[in-house]
Amino acid sequence: MSQTFQEIIATTAVCLVALGPSAAVAEQIVVATTGGAYEKALREAWFDPFTAKTGIEVVTVAATNAEMRAKAAAMVKTGNVSWDLYLQGEIQAASEQHLLYAENLSAFCKEFSTHVDLDADACNAAGVRLLSNSTLLAYRSDAFAAAAPRTWADAWDVQKFPGGRSFPDFNDPWRVMAAALLADGVSPEKLFPLDIERALAKLEQIRPAVALWWKTGDQSMQGFRNGEYVVGQIWLTRAKALKSEGLPIAWSHAASFLVGDRIALIKNAPHRENALKLAEYWLNTPAAQAKVCEALSCKPPSGEAVKLMSPEARADMPSTTDPQSSPVIPDAKWINDNAALLLERWNAWIQQ
Repeated sequence: MSQTFQEIIATTAVCLVALGPSAAVAEQIVVATTGGAYEKALREAWFDPFTAKTGIEVVTVAATNAEMRAKAAAMVKTGNVSWDLYLQGEIQAASEQHLLYAENLSAFCKEFSTHVDLDADACNAAGVRLLSNSTLLAYRSDAFAAAAPRTWADAWDVQKFPGGRSFPDFNDPWRVMAAALLADGVSPEKLFPLDIERALAKLEQIRPAVALWWKTGDQSMQGFRNGEYVVGQIWLTRAKALKSEGLPIAWSHAASFLVGDRIALIKNAPHRENALKLAEYWLNTPAAQAKVCEALSCKPPSGEAVKLMSPEARADMPSTTDPQSSPVIPDAKWINDNAALLLERWNAWIQQ
């Protein structure tokens, strides 16, 4: 006996109610990441175990950090928000502009203020700390028969350390300028405020040797794989991923800057409560943090997570206690206050 259209609709509705809301539409979270090895580590250690425990699917989209900031701003301004969480560099997350598009998580963070194993700023208004990491000098160890490059001055010495170079060009030029100034003899204590013109003059010296001005983490890795360059400024997470692939990649903490990543909750996120559950899972699960930083040589926000990492991975982490290889800690306020000027001067120089 055939059913009328109205009877079919009514029957379907009854079935969906009986099965529950998750049967009709699977619960999910949309997270913007930088993709590649970084996302792979997050998925294996954090996203997939979270899904297995809660049934909430973590959907990812890939973009550069600059693209994420622009997209988040556009979504909030237009009221058409499709993401829930997105990665934000520690310096940008400290800016006033950040909280125009990201939800203030101060209330959420109160729950974690008494967790003694977490860093004091593991959770703050700007977001949840994922990890601390270095931007540093990396090199192919098979390219040099004797001594290897150790300092930014070595990176500029193409006579002693011949081969192609690589530096980032992703709308955040402070770290390239800072490396240039250190190569030019500026002491770390006097690095900020950056002398922009002196930095660009020093960069002019290395420009002929630069084979790639990379824009994404994955792009920064490819030239090391194919031998396009042998020395470069790269994130430690990416250098570690290359080493894990079996490539002869090494790095120097004596030429490094301490940076970090936060996960930010976009304003009016469509799956806000699920997103906060994912953030809570991260902060409450040292094993997940340890597994990510085991793969990426980063420092997790939990002291318990550090204890779970292997001695080898802990040795690779950026350190602020070793006077011979402590990373430079950038002046976030100065960088944010001068971000427009830095980018204007950088773009004018790089496009010459």
